[in-house]
Amino acid sequence: MTEIYIGIGTNKGNRLHNIQLTLEKLKKFIVIDKVSSLYLTQPVQVKGGWFINCVVKGHTEKEPAQLLQNLLEIEKDLGRVREKKDDKRIIDLDLLFYGEKIIKEKNLTVPHPRAHQRRFVLIPLTEINPEFKHPLLKKNSHILLDEIEDASEVLKVESPFLS
Repeated sequence: MTEIYIGIGTNKGNRLHNIQLTLEKLKKFIVIDKVSSLYLTQPVQVKGGWFINCVVKGHTEKEPAQLLQNLLEIEKDLGRVREKKDDKRIIDLDLLFYGEKIIKEKNLTVPHPRAHQRRFVLIPLTEINPEFKHPLLKKNSHILLDEIEDASEVLKVESPFLS
């Protein structure tokens, strides 16, 4: 089984419900070890209202391409339509890390190319694993968070379904 990290974000519809449904669907094909707190986050390069984001740590036996396909299927099941890159998102799932693998394919780049530049990724990642080491940058998540230039707001929210 390979340790994985998935970023979840939503800024359209009932955001808490979108996250809850996504977590239920994820459990069908990965073992979820930890889910970060939920964070209300200022949109970065995306139109629309503020996001609710979190990061999931899990394990899977699926290969990266199959895992990505599963994530895209969840997005589609929840009603995401990929029309405009900067449009509102009912759900956005990003495969942030897949073990220590470095993958550069047409439709899949792991580690996620901007994970280390985004507060809405690093804050929840650091919450669930402050010693996580970025496979390319060879720095722990808490160090990356200290060095980040992203000044967008990220506010922890109370979750009615995570504890």
